[in-house]
This record gives sequence, structure tokens and C-alpha cells, in this order.
Amino acid sequence: MTNRHAEKPSLRAGATNNLQLPGRVVLVLQGGGALGAYQVGVYEALHAAGIEPEWVIGTSIGAINGALIAGNKPADRMEKLLAFWEKIEQQSIATRFDPFGVSSLFSNITTVLNGIPSFFKPNPAALLGNKVKLGVEKASYYSTEPLARTLCELVDFGQINGMGKTRLTVGAVNVNSGMMRYFDSSNTHIDAKHIMASGALPPAFGAIRIEDAPYWDGGIYSNTPIEAVLDDNPRRNSLIFAVNVWHQSGPEPESIADVLARQKDIQFASRADSHIEKQKQIHRLRHVIRELGKQLPASKQNEACVKELTAWGCGTTMHVAHLVAPRLDDEDQSKDIDFSFTGVNARRAAGYADTLRMIERAPWREGNDSIEGIIEYRSCP
Repeated sequence: MTNRHAEKPSLRAGATNNLQLPGRVVLVLQGGGALGAYQVGVYEALHAAGIEPEWVIGTSIGAINGALIAGNKPADRMEKLLAFWEKIEQQSIATRFDPFGVSSLFSNITTVLNGIPSFFKPNPAALLGNKVKLGVEKASYYSTEPLARTLCELVDFGQINGMGKTRLTVGAVNVNSGMMRYFDSSNTHIDAKHIMASGALPPAFGAIRIEDAPYWDGGIYSNTPIEAVLDDNPRRNSLIFAVNVWHQSGPEPESIADVLARQKDIQFASRADSHIEKQKQIHRLRHVIRELGKQLPASKQNEACVKELTAWGCGTTMHVAHLVAPRLDDEDQSKDIDFSFTGVNARRAAGYADTLRMIERAPWREGNDSIEGIIEYRSCP
């Protein structure tokens, strides 16, 4: 994967000068299996521009990519990301010579039948039947034991747990309570189990037990973990690169295959747009409360009850650079298991190009209404 692209575009001379970043840099990564290759390209462009995230938040494959970033020194991050994706990229004759466009088909069949050696393998116990009680950790079609070894090989968890400067948050859902939980390196010792729990998508993968509770992939509850940063307390001015690999909106489907693909997009996009719209309203109200507090006489501002009310206000601004992976030609509902050479590299290249354009635009430098708490910028072709 390292040098298998056509030459990528680079930042124009001086493009990284005067970026004038408006706050801490946060990278938010959706879950999406093979679609996570787009996130590799996003980080690659940020890294090339000298922009390193202070905080990475991820779900599922986003948690894995996030661990590879936060769990390594900046100079080593791209090497480790590429090593991981080279390990899980499916190789076949069709991958190298694909005149009829069947690379993805062969890759997907291989993945379903054999798993991916460095990621997951078939669970023989699943052959006993769907009704056999195996326990929540074993009731799955595949085992993710290989992923545990891969993470320990490529991720320095010491970097995540205090040695490094990048905060990591991963989302997983408690199987018993059905509640989402964000494991955060600022208050929790993160290890491979937390990353694996975030990616334990049932029924493919078994639950991962943490603190005597079983956890599944956070994507089945909310696959867009941007609320973790927007609800953070205390809030700080931030530039958030929100990386979506699923499409909330799309054309009307016309076939059963189209319907299956569209259904999956809607399910795993997890209302990303509506989440941001709701947060825009909340943050605008916080700014309004702050401005109203300024209008009160000084004598009133110092009253305990007024201080309690005005504490709900704040003046922080969240700039959201929203990057959405493009659709590839002929992709279908199995795109999230398309670990083929063609699919992985096309998505990585798209992530790099989209982020490059966003960095060069640097729309956060434009003047904005001071009453707005969240300003969103969309990637454009």
C-alpha cells in the first residue's frame, strides 16, 4: 500500500504557512470496515501539512485507525497505519490484473470464507448452529484474536496512556444495558480490549468483556462519535475534522442491490447531519446565554443564582471540517468488506485529496458570526 498509488498531489508551496488553526485539532472517525481506508488518506494529508491531532475519537475501524495514530509518535504514525492496512489488504490474482473489474468480488468472497489473517478468522463453533449457546463472547461467525496480536504489534499503548500527547476516545455499546460508553484515555487506561470492543460488530464478531460487562461495536448505537467532543466539558475552541465514510443522503434506489446499499448507508451514517444541526442549536444557545449575562448590571452578575444560570453559557467555537468519502464506481452493499487492492487504495487516495483541498481552502480563516458556536465546512470536489 505504501507506494502503490499514482503520484499524489501535494500542498502548494506555502500552503501550510499561516494556517491560523482556530483551536485544538480533533479527528473524528466513523466506523465502516474497509471504508476506513479513506481515513488513512485523511490523516496522511494532515500529517503532510504538519497538522497533528490533539484528540482522536473513533468507532470500530475508526477506533483502530485512531489507536494507530494516538498510539505512536508522529514520526511513526504513517508507517504503522500503512503496515496495518497492508496486513489486512486482500491479495489475489485479480487484484493485480483486473480487466473485468472483478477484484472486489474475489476479495469479498475470500474475506467471507477465510477472514483476514491479521484481523479476524472463522469461528468453528459457529458451525454448530445459530441456536447453540456459546456465550456472548463466542457467539459469532468470526474470532478477532488475530486483531489483538496485530494491535499489540503496531500500537504503543504507553503512548496512549500518558507517554504521548494525543488523547484517544473510542465508543462501544454495553450489550446488557444497550447504552453507549466512550472509553477515554484522559480518565481510563486504554488497552487492546477497548479498541476491539469498539469494533466488535455482531453477529460477525463476539463481544469483548471489559470490567465484567460485554461490549459490542459502538456503531450499532451511534456510528458518528462527534458528540463526544461537542459535549466535552470543559469545552475548548476546536477545529474538528469529522470524517464520514457513509452517506446520509443519496439517490433513490432502483434495484434490490441498490436498496441494500442505501439501507446500510442510512443505518451507519447514524444521523450525522442531524446530530450536528442539533448541536448547532445548543451551542448557539450557550453563546446567547453568555451574551445575555454580559448585559446584566455588575451587581446582578455577582449574585449566586445568576452565576448558576450564566454558567450554562460559553464562548467557545467549534469549527467542523466535514469530510465525506465519495462513492466509488460499482460499489454495493458489500463495500465495507472490500479490502481489495483497488478499493483500499482508491479510498485512501480520495481521503488524501479531499483533505488536501480542505486544508488549502482553510475556510476557518473566514470571518464568522460570533453568536454561532458551531461552524461547519463541507468538503467539495
